[in-house]
Amino acid sequence: MAAAVMTVEALEKLLADEFPQAFHAGSGLTIEELWQGGCRVRQGYRDNFIRPGGTISGPTMMTLADFTFYVALLGAIGPQPLAVTTSLNINFLRKPEQRDLIAGARILKLGQRLAVMEVEIFSDGVEEPVAHVTSTYSIPPRQR
Repeated sequence: MAAAVMTVEALEKLLADEFPQAFHAGSGLTIEELWQGGCRVRQGYRDNFIRPGGTISGPTMMTLADFTFYVALLGAIGPQPLAVTTSLNINFLRKPEQRDLIAGARILKLGQRLAVMEVEIFSDGVEEPVAHVTSTYSIPPRQR
């Protein structure tokens, strides 16, 4: 795997500076691995993620997926905080366990203005994915 354009440390600093409401010490989000074209992110389990029926809520998984896409994209293109989600589609495949969630992203196509990516979300320690997500991001024009 080729190295990402940004290091995990540089990306964490950018996220903490630009999006402190989402990425902070209490968020439970950890960038575990980053490479050119993808990443792996962990969302630490919290009881407030549980919805009636004892499953982790859909919005929790959607937030994790979108965050993971953003990490993968910035790892590939560098600091572009104005890159935004233009579409996100999620398929919930099975009930997630009440434990950490692991999201693995891969960039399917990276163009000058758009990136298409996919993510699989797993309950920590479980082989079968709990969700499959696809997304398109808009990349702002690069400053020259």
